[in-house]
Amino acid sequence: MKKSVVLGIAALGLASVAGLAALAQNQVRVGLAFDAGGKQDRSFNQSTFEGAQRAAKDFGVQVFDFEPADPSQVGSGIRKFAEEGFDLVIGVGFANNPAITQAAKEFTDVKFAVIDDVPGEGKLPNAVGLVFREHEGSFLVGYIAGSLSNTGVVGFVGGMDIPLIHKFEQGYKAGAERAFAARGIKGKVLINYVGTTPAAWNDPGKGKELATSQSRQGADIIYAAAGASGLGVKDFVLQKRCLKASELPAGVKFVSDNFKGVAKYAAYNQACAGNTRPVFMVGVDANQNYLGDTDRNPNTLNHVITSMLKRVDQATYSVIKSVKDGSFKSGVQEFGLSNNGVGFALDDYNKALIPQAVLNRVATLRQQIISGSLKVPSAR
Repeated sequence: MKKSVVLGIAALGLASVAGLAALAQNQVRVGLAFDAGGKQDRSFNQSTFEGAQRAAKDFGVQVFDFEPADPSQVGSGIRKFAEEGFDLVIGVGFANNPAITQAAKEFTDVKFAVIDDVPGEGKLPNAVGLVFREHEGSFLVGYIAGSLSNTGVVGFVGGMDIPLIHKFEQGYKAGAERAFAARGIKGKVLINYVGTTPAAWNDPGKGKELATSQSRQGADIIYAAAGASGLGVKDFVLQKRCLKASELPAGVKFVSDNFKGVAKYAAYNQACAGNTRPVFMVGVDANQNYLGDTDRNPNTLNHVITSMLKRVDQATYSVIKSVKDGSFKSGVQEFGLSNNGVGFALDDYNKALIPQAVLNRVATLRQQIISGSLKVPSAR
């Protein structure tokens, strides 16, 4: 029998938890243990949180969350959820896998899930891994970037230098190179990482530094797959606004003017007169298109050209629903283009930036990936 107890904020380090004193004994309770960057990173963690909040609204479950001050605290937070008899404990990010795997072995009456990794190698009857084919969605945004770059140079800023983010990198690189080839230009994809430790997910200053360096090498579209560090890339493109012909390095020149017909906001026109081209970021995980809107007017130039959607919100929603309705299955669940687990964002903020001809080519490539006729690399 599950215990009905009062959980103290101090004991769990929980944020945004309401109604702790009135836990219903028969109500499904879900615990979220967040990754580095926290639930307000406007990316991976926040998307997970939003999926859980939607499930709470739709299914009447209670959602509690734990944001560790440092990675060493994650295990204690996960264990506390399990000790209190929560119905489902979700580890947000691969770094939570060891703690989830250990807890799942010990607390067999509790369901567990890990986003971006597989607990117990998929062999635990009470645990599921929610994994994604990030390289597929990254290929599509890479193709968009390669199709629309005015310099023939695009950038990639990764967070932690690990195989998971190599999937983003390799998909993006392959997509951009395919677009360059279609245009008949010799393009370049610049690749940098924030770091090699979990701190790499929460260092906007370093992200901005890397974006600045790539811009000086001619990159006009930069994909940030770096968690909260990607906000530094966003800050860079909003402040830089454009590349000037006089700033381009040797061997790089403007090869097109793809956004000539897009209305510009007043500050852009003032700062970017003459022979210039706009700079952009590609967002990640959540739809970050709105972050590029400098003047709160979607009808003018937006500096986020698109976002690679990694539907961790939908994966979170689905696993909570499965616990609520009794359909939970252990093992591995994979999300890719074929089940809309990844994709790219098109909305009022960026629809003027991407021509229909490019969208048509992307739609064709998407179907080729789903059918298997186009193989997207996922590793170096």
